[in-house]
Amino acid sequence: MTNTLPHYEEILAPYACKPSLSSGRLFSEPEQPSRSCYQRDRDRVIHSSSFRRLKHKTQVFVYHEGDHFRTRLTHSLEVSQIARSICRSMHLNEDLGETLALAHDLGHPPFGHIGESVLNECMANYEGFDHNAQSLRILTRLESRYASFKGLNLTWETLEGLAKHNGPLVDTAIDHENPPAHLSFGFRDYSPEQDLKLHTYASAEAQIAALADDIAYSSHDLDDGLRAGLFELDELKKIPVVAQLIDEVLLTYPGASKDVLIHELVRRMINRLVADLMVESGRRLKELAPEHPDDIRNAGAPIIAFGRNMSTAVSELKEFLHGRMYRHYLVNRMGSKARRVVTDLFELYISEPGCLPTDWSEKAPEPNTAETARVVADFIAGMTDRFAFREHAKLFDLSKVSL
Repeated sequence: MTNTLPHYEEILAPYACKPSLSSGRLFSEPEQPSRSCYQRDRDRVIHSSSFRRLKHKTQVFVYHEGDHFRTRLTHSLEVSQIARSICRSMHLNEDLGETLALAHDLGHPPFGHIGESVLNECMANYEGFDHNAQSLRILTRLESRYASFKGLNLTWETLEGLAKHNGPLVDTAIDHENPPAHLSFGFRDYSPEQDLKLHTYASAEAQIAALADDIAYSSHDLDDGLRAGLFELDELKKIPVVAQLIDEVLLTYPGASKDVLIHELVRRMINRLVADLMVESGRRLKELAPEHPDDIRNAGAPIIAFGRNMSTAVSELKEFLHGRMYRHYLVNRMGSKARRVVTDLFELYISEPGCLPTDWSEKAPEPNTAETARVVADFIAGMTDRFAFREHAKLFDLSKVSL
């Protein structure tokens, strides 16, 4: 691939993903002199309808519960900011890191993790549902914007990073023309089209995007939980690293309001996590001494990582949030509604595919088949929270005349 921005590549580390070394796109396209291939990938993600719908998809709180709580869209923007900053500091390709961060949650259905869990249960007899695999499916199959190809025709590095940002999906190299049955449907379905080398780790940029996600949702869910009154600052002192930061904030700003104290805590938490990641990743890079992006992929272990103590702290924070926030009775109540909405919609659509919008029902002519189940899953996964509620009301509230 032609190097469109050589001056930019000069400042990148030898193991960074460079546009001039990209494996290209599935469908060949002429490059543009003003934007690198990864910048174009980012722009295609941002302009996609799936990205826009993240505005009304749950992070933890359903969209109407408060204007200040995070949605999938605001979360993705926060992840991208963290990923881009880390990539820049480490002389990695910040455009690729940003693209992966913006795209990482596209496959989430409405109602957050409970929505994914329920949809996976509904699809149990039809190869299941996985939001990571659905993200790949959206970018390669379901987005329909171009006359020459399905999907967004993103670069190999973007698709690879999206598929493997949490690590290899299989233990050894596979026949990508005949992928193993245990792979999630979206990965297995796409494998014959393009070999994403699912047995290796992803690029350093993809690994950064994955940990930027951890940093963002751990810190910002803490923020949302405090502001929603699900727990108090004193309760967080059970977690040593958080307790240290709380004491630091209280000592520095003894007269500050609760809102300011929360903000100061969260920003320090993010800074501490980023700093630890860069120190530990720098140590691993020095030990590996990579000279090419493939050296990162073939390292046999993650190269971008937190140190041992910080990994423990992150796990402790996740455990706290799981018990005090994600399983809080107020969140559970909305989760109960979400479970009924997703289940009802799935069961109706699969048994009566004629109730789907015309462009969807044309793909699913026969009820209760695997093909129809996948069409229904794709349709529900693309819904926003509010659209799912409205669709449910239209179909199950018999008093509503207008559909």
